[in-house]
Amino acid sequence: MWGSPDLAGTGQNLFHPIVQIPEAYWVLNLQKPQTNWNQHYDFTIGRYDEDRRGMYTQALFGGERTVHVGLDIGGPAFTPIFAFEDGTIHSFADNDEDGSYGPTIITEHQLMIEGIQTKLWVLHGHLSRTSLEHLEVGSVIKRGDEIGAMGEEHENGGWPPHVHIQLTFDEPEKPDLDGVVAPQDREAALLRYPDPRNILGQLY
Repeated sequence: MWGSPDLAGTGQNLFHPIVQIPEAYWVLNLQKPQTNWNQHYDFTIGRYDEDRRGMYTQALFGGERTVHVGLDIGGPAFTPIFAFEDGTIHSFADNDEDGSYGPTIITEHQLMIEGIQTKLWVLHGHLSRTSLEHLEVGSVIKRGDEIGAMGEEHENGGWPPHVHIQLTFDEPEKPDLDGVVAPQDREAALLRYPDPRNILGQLY
């Protein structure tokens, strides 16, 4: 892990929390379809590298993409989303296809990873439409800046309010990434899209 192994939000992680998560939250198991993501707590975690068979029924996923290669943080609509580190706005769009990310922001960062200066891009998906107002590609963001908020279901691609966080070492060609891949593509996707807990801390 690039940051501390301690929980993000406790003050021990090297990076700023993307979401200010309370101490009590629920780690979901989405390997089986859920009827209610928030049964126990206001905030939830949807795991990275989880095969969610039966969940992605929209045409977008082609009936075969089931492996989740980001990490979801669920919370009340309009929960603020913060920059984890200094960087710039790389791109943004409203990916409004059913089941997609809805309003999406990708940020670009330079990090020292295992002694090597490395570029990292971070996708923040399922945001509110107001999150895209007044953004400019290339504008500077500082660690801890509020860059958006969780969107409501009617605007975020049709999902309960949450933010999908996905990392990539390859510069995105557009403000979108495959957040769910087919099982046969899992191994390559995990190399391209590293575990978001590297910047979020050990949330589970």
